[in-house]
Amino acid sequence: MMEIMIRLEDVTYSYNRQPLIREMDLTFEKGKITTIVGPNGCGKSTVLKLASRLLHPDKGKVFLGNKEIKAMKRKEFARNVSMLLQSSHIPDMAVEDAVMAGRYPHQSPIRFSSYQDKQMTEYAMQMTCCQSFRNKNIRQLSGGERQRVFLAMVLAQDTPVIILDEPTTYLDIHVSYEIMELISNLNRKLGKTIVLVLHDLNLAVNYSDRLAVMENGRVVAFEEASAPRVHSCIRDIFQVDIRRLTENGRTYYYSFKR
Repeated sequence: MMEIMIRLEDVTYSYNRQPLIREMDLTFEKGKITTIVGPNGCGKSTVLKLASRLLHPDKGKVFLGNKEIKAMKRKEFARNVSMLLQSSHIPDMAVEDAVMAGRYPHQSPIRFSSYQDKQMTEYAMQMTCCQSFRNKNIRQLSGGERQRVFLAMVLAQDTPVIILDEPTTYLDIHVSYEIMELISNLNRKLGKTIVLVLHDLNLAVNYSDRLAVMENGRVVAFEEASAPRVHSCIRDIFQVDIRRLTENGRTYYYSFKR
């Protein structure tokens, strides 16, 4: 039976009296990579913010397991769900210190970093290949290196659920694939439940277990990434076709303009 980590139940959300999310029912399955795709302004990032308590629904409920997230204490929630948002702010601090800051849900205000905090920080940097620039200021790094540091911060938080909003934005193509390989490894090797928004349809189709296709604040398709129904909705919304390619025993998908 499917284990649900996060569930949106009949959720509606409006901004300045304009509905952005409309009566949404959506579940994110444990141990899977679920990607939300859709045109600009359809509400993708809003769904992530509702799932991570940054926004609160006007109507409906959001659950983590069987517990409504609004009833959870801040640190309790932060020990279960971590989120990486799009942000133009780059912290003025060393990489290792930034990754250690991801341990905050596990620390008390009066206690120094524990041995476990240091171990987890080291492990997160190792998993994301950040050790070689651990002493550099984040502002000195390239875009791909910074994204690795931000992912290390999320990994150091040590949550079963990771929410990522456009983790490949503004990155070169080869760096985007490196970041998606890293995200895929976090899922396969550590069993993390990952929910993300992507604009790149090729990345979305190839690296996701399930796709939620959105349009005008609603989910119009939610199935396995290989499902014809999902590809049909992508074709109708984006005017692109999805083709399947098998090479050396592996299956790939690619999108192209109709």
